[in-house]
Amino acid sequence: MSVASRYRAAWEGFWSEAPEEPGGVFWDADPRVTAALHLALFEPRLTDPGLPLLDLGCGNGTQTRYLADRFPHVIGADLAAAALDHARRADPAGQATYRLLDAAEKGAAETLHAELGDANVYMRGVLHQCEPADRQPLVDGIAALVGERGRAFVVELSEAARPVLGALAQSPAGPPPKLAPIFRHGIAPGEVADDAVPEYLRTAGLTVLASGELPLTTTEFTPDGTRIELPSKWLVAAWTG
Repeated sequence: MSVASRYRAAWEGFWSEAPEEPGGVFWDADPRVTAALHLALFEPRLTDPGLPLLDLGCGNGTQTRYLADRFPHVIGADLAAAALDHARRADPAGQATYRLLDAAEKGAAETLHAELGDANVYMRGVLHQCEPADRQPLVDGIAALVGERGRAFVVELSEAARPVLGALAQSPAGPPPKLAPIFRHGIAPGEVADDAVPEYLRTAGLTVLASGELPLTTTEFTPDGTRIELPSKWLVAAWTG
């Protein structure tokens, strides 16, 4: 059973109701404090920046459009058609292209790789939304997309993010307004053990080239005006033979 079987309806519902304005979604922070920080870590480790760049789990395409300003061929991929509708409306000039894709579905990533060839892959905060049984197939899909020449940049909430999210969800005043719709649609963030992510990559045949920690910036604030940041870990991986 792929991630789509449980979450596609939830994500379709979420994105169908999501606001259009920039920053209206909890994780939809300005690329200058998200993708730009990641790109500073990822770009120097690319062996071929001219390969297609796939933003896997692109949502409404905010980060995709930023990446499309910097790379010649950028594809935003998501399993929710409603998310891609947002992305396309926000990109009338067609800076990027957008594809419906469940990379955990057996064969889906291989089919896309057959079309694109090797690709660089950017994935931000997707694994913790997957069923545990779907996480390895998803990373296997990343390995198929990367092929022999591509690189993968994976950033995932760390274990330390769970108590932060838990405290926000259980606040006496209720969860922050932008976090509430996530829970309402049944998209409860899960926990991925810190040591599990590199193991998924190794099992998929990828070698971790670099890793580190970097807070994941959100668009929401605490009552005292502090921007909410979630602890996260990043990795760059590649097939090294």
